[in-house]
Amino acid sequence: MPIHPSAVIDPRAHIDPTVEIGPYVVIDGPVTIGPRTQIHAHAVILGATTIGADNVIHTGAVIGDLPQDKAYAGQQSFVWIGDRNTIREYVQIHRGTQPGSVTRIGHGNLLMTHAHVAHNCALGDNIVLSSGALLGGHVVVEDGAFISGNCVVHQYVRVGKLSLMRGLSRTSRDVPPFCIVDGTHTVRAINRVGLRRAGYSSTQIQALHRAFRKLFFRPGNLAVRLRELEQEPMTEEVSYLLAFIRASRRGVCHGPRARLVDEE
Repeated sequence: MPIHPSAVIDPRAHIDPTVEIGPYVVIDGPVTIGPRTQIHAHAVILGATTIGADNVIHTGAVIGDLPQDKAYAGQQSFVWIGDRNTIREYVQIHRGTQPGSVTRIGHGNLLMTHAHVAHNCALGDNIVLSSGALLGGHVVVEDGAFISGNCVVHQYVRVGKLSLMRGLSRTSRDVPPFCIVDGTHTVRAINRVGLRRAGYSSTQIQALHRAFRKLFFRPGNLAVRLRELEQEPMTEEVSYLLAFIRASRRGVCHGPRARLVDEE
């Protein structure tokens, strides 16, 4: 097993023989690590953490440490990380708070330097969490979302799929799927580039564009505009958008206060 002799590994850990572990890594607790995962120098993995295959965990990352929550009373909770994730330097991923609860990271995600994933977050697949981005507890991030540098996401917020938060933005409201937000939970446009890269057709993108214009770029009550849209024929993507808004408990990001030209 390619483990550096300076690494400290708990005998309770279950580590696949193909895992590579660098100098001064600390693995403390009943950690499980899957095939071909690489753990670079000075990374720390704690508690009941499960990590899948083909992940790369860089220097100084801390995974599975105690939640930063005054309600936590020492009960066992978990971190679960899927396959093919890249976790860069000094990322922090904390375990759940409630007994038996889990912080979950899916597959194929990129977590850049100093990103913070708080207790009980649930990240899907193919997400980018840029340097310095902060997710509060119980945040849900759907597939393909891009959260830019130093963004702040309040606890219990949902970030919809293929949405993009521009750098330094912040939100305490749910971020609708397929959109671009910046400032303080403000919708600016649909994420055309992200949609194209994800394989959406021009017809699908135009349908979303029309829906966003009606929902976020016209005066009036969002609930009324939502009901009007629900009476019209709609694509699967627009249906997904409307269902996301309907399911929101915190409210969703609003459109710009001043009328802006839609962006590419």
